[in-house]
Amino acid sequence: MGSLESKIASATTMLHYGEYEQWNRSSKKLPSLKHICTDIPVSLNAEFGYTLLIKGLKGKTISFTIQHPPFKDEHGEISPDFTGEVCINSNAFTFYLGDCIWEPIEDKIGLWRLITHIENICLADKTLNIYQETQDEDYDLDW
Repeated sequence: MGSLESKIASATTMLHYGEYEQWNRSSKKLPSLKHICTDIPVSLNAEFGYTLLIKGLKGKTISFTIQHPPFKDEHGEISPDFTGEVCINSNAFTFYLGDCIWEPIEDKIGLWRLITHIENICLADKTLNIYQETQDEDYDLDW
């Protein structure tokens, strides 16, 4: 591992991942964690993702990709992966990468892979499974 790669990798900590409270995207406050998990039952507005703490890389640019199950966009075409960039604006930068479930929820079921890079160096790569609960999972164990 080269010195830049080791510096970037060692500067990053995954704080948590899984299901979160619904995020107000217009707020600077990141969503609160509900459960650390990789399997999340599908429901309208279910929020999921991960949170990273990145130290000492102010001025660098985070690139991210969210690979998702094949669902159609408003034009009837299969939606491409979600991608974007965020500039790190502090020496202790907290970054949330995630998404939520919207209608129709059925086509959001499957594996969602969330990947974060700086200068083509992978900081985090986590796959979350959005699944349909079955009737058996709703049983009552109160004997």
